[in-house]
Amino acid sequence: MASATVNAAGGGANVVYAVGLSRRKCSIVKRFLGDAVLHSIRDVCMAPATATVAVWGNGVADPGVFGGRRVLRIEDGFLRSVGLGADLTQPLSLAVDTQGLYYDASRPSDLECILQETVFDEALQARAARLTARIVDAGITKYNVGSSHWARPIGYMRVVLVVGQVESDAALRYGAPGICSNLALLQTVRRRCPEAYIIYKPHPDVVAGLRAKGSDASSCTRRWCDEVVTGVSMDRLLEQVDEVHVLTSLSGFEALLRGRRVFTYGQPFYAGWGLTQDALPHPRRTRMLSLDQLVAGALILYPRYVDPGTGRAMQAEDALDMLIARRDQRHAESSPKRLLRIAQRAMLRLSLRALLGRR
Repeated sequence: MASATVNAAGGGANVVYAVGLSRRKCSIVKRFLGDAVLHSIRDVCMAPATATVAVWGNGVADPGVFGGRRVLRIEDGFLRSVGLGADLTQPLSLAVDTQGLYYDASRPSDLECILQETVFDEALQARAARLTARIVDAGITKYNVGSSHWARPIGYMRVVLVVGQVESDAALRYGAPGICSNLALLQTVRRRCPEAYIIYKPHPDVVAGLRAKGSDASSCTRRWCDEVVTGVSMDRLLEQVDEVHVLTSLSGFEALLRGRRVFTYGQPFYAGWGLTQDALPHPRRTRMLSLDQLVAGALILYPRYVDPGTGRAMQAEDALDMLIARRDQRHAESSPKRLLRIAQRAMLRLSLRALLGRR
């Protein structure tokens, strides 16, 4: 497959070889690569020795495999969509990283270098502060799912949210060298906070049946928390808890935006800058950042934003406007339309699984 992109998210005309990406992912990625022509190949060795290759995430982890070729590692951005990534929802932002990836703490990434080295001027920090205020006021999070009501329990001085992740996810393989399961995280937090009211929120992809459950499937999970919450939006929970405990979840970053205390047990991109309580060291991160500086790096400077309708590059603020509008439209939809869309996506997932199973 060869396709030209016309948005301005990257530099001049060039060729990029996408290694092992599905046709759907290629169609998404090509929008974020500027004027590049995208060729889909099965293996790195099919690309010329001086070529630029693109891979999704850390699917090809060993740098030696690339033989000196320039590598672009691609992953979902942080202001992503209304809906779940595994539910085939188109992203508004992607991270295109030339060094590593933001969730891989074993080596530097473009984001880590931005946060470590950038001189954040007053105008950029003020822009980041405005962006943060709008995100919080609008109740925006990464997936923007969940509509059930939840109220803080009466009589507890300390309410703690523990956020689950997909245990097979690369974010845990490369960012959680110690505790690496949801159950172990819960057990650690319970021992650390014996008197607290602990809420556990599984990852929405796991709840929706789109990803493997891991230790979430164990009945032991409920022994270590006071309540398991599934259908409530992350924003609604963050409004009412005192602190948030995570391995590497982006929910920790979202909690920082809302002024909550955040405890990390892995090495997420937002840890190690003086804003979180960290169980693990971050030796490369020697700088203390303000929240505005963190937001400027993570949401304004690092990701690429593209309008999926026009293919044109946009700014973080434009993506936020689109997220708010889409979320409001989703909430306003009638129940029959929403049920039809859910059924269509379920049929598509079943068809994909059946196709893969025959190979």
